[in-house]
Amino acid sequence: MARGAQPVTVTQQTGQPAGHAVPGFGPPPGTALLSRNENPYGPSEKAVAAGCSATAQGAFYADRSLLYLVDMIAEKNNIPRDFISVSAGSGEGLCAAAQSWTRDGGAIAAPALFWDTTVRYAERQGAKLVTAPMKSDLNVDLDALEKIVDDSVSLVHITNPNNPTGRLLDPDELRAFILKVEGRATVLVDEAYNELTDDPEGSSMLDIVRDGKNVIVSRTFSKIYGMAGLRVGYLMARTDLTARIRSNIMSWISGPGLAAAIASYNDEAFLSESRAKILEGREMVVEAAQSLGLTTLPSQTNFVFMDVKGDADAFRDEMKRRRIFIRGAYQGLPTWSRVSMGRLEDLKRYVAALPAALEG
Repeated sequence: MARGAQPVTVTQQTGQPAGHAVPGFGPPPGTALLSRNENPYGPSEKAVAAGCSATAQGAFYADRSLLYLVDMIAEKNNIPRDFISVSAGSGEGLCAAAQSWTRDGGAIAAPALFWDTTVRYAERQGAKLVTAPMKSDLNVDLDALEKIVDDSVSLVHITNPNNPTGRLLDPDELRAFILKVEGRATVLVDEAYNELTDDPEGSSMLDIVRDGKNVIVSRTFSKIYGMAGLRVGYLMARTDLTARIRSNIMSWISGPGLAAAIASYNDEAFLSESRAKILEGREMVVEAAQSLGLTTLPSQTNFVFMDVKGDADAFRDEMKRRRIFIRGAYQGLPTWSRVSMGRLEDLKRYVAALPAALEG
């Protein structure tokens, strides 16, 4: 077994710990992994039990079970089932959309700062990305974004709340923007952190999807549900848009991941408990940073973006020396650092190390 690995073991009959150990899952002991936006309190007990049970049936494809999840999503969000495409994490669905909408030469328009991994995938396939500058407060500038949506643009990509800033756009302003541009280009709104916002329903653009507008909303089980390693996500859009997305999805959904998603989708007790712990950690980090005179952006996510008033990469390296892992500088923002909300004990380590790490 690799040094520092955490074994994962299950029995075929019960799904309880036993049997052969599999190394490499989770952060090594003694480290605080605060560089990724996972929910360290998940998956829920229901998800684990269902996933283990499904593993015992791993000889079979999970095609029938997929319909159960689609029906659950359709019912909860009051949309037809043919408005839903399920993928291996929302990432695959986002890649599929980016590829489909740029195949004929159309460009993608986006803010200068957003979670761009799936758009970069399309760029590697030959797509063009055009970006609009951010506002001075690092919020998305919707007016600037609208100005670059011309006839060459086929897809507008917005992450809301945004990553890495954590900022949430005003819902009414975002809806007005979408209604202005959806006749020119499809608008894709990545709502990976929606469940962590103060008003998930009011913050979502799903009402515009229900109205049949030219808009796509994506969600994932990787964040609040704590299933980043199980790879389940979904996109919601009117039928013709969903058909385009499905035509470019390449992989089958994992049976255990699908079972875990079905078991936890409506597990409100787990979601509420996880959210409370995440918000408690976020408040602790913000208070510690502000007590040291640092600027933090208002976050509606499970991470905090702060100006460390120095080299963010050097700050990251100082934290790494203490076995605390955070993100380094983002392009064009050399003093800004992002820290994700890990377990409370890990965030206490981060807060305790903050003064010394800032001094370098």
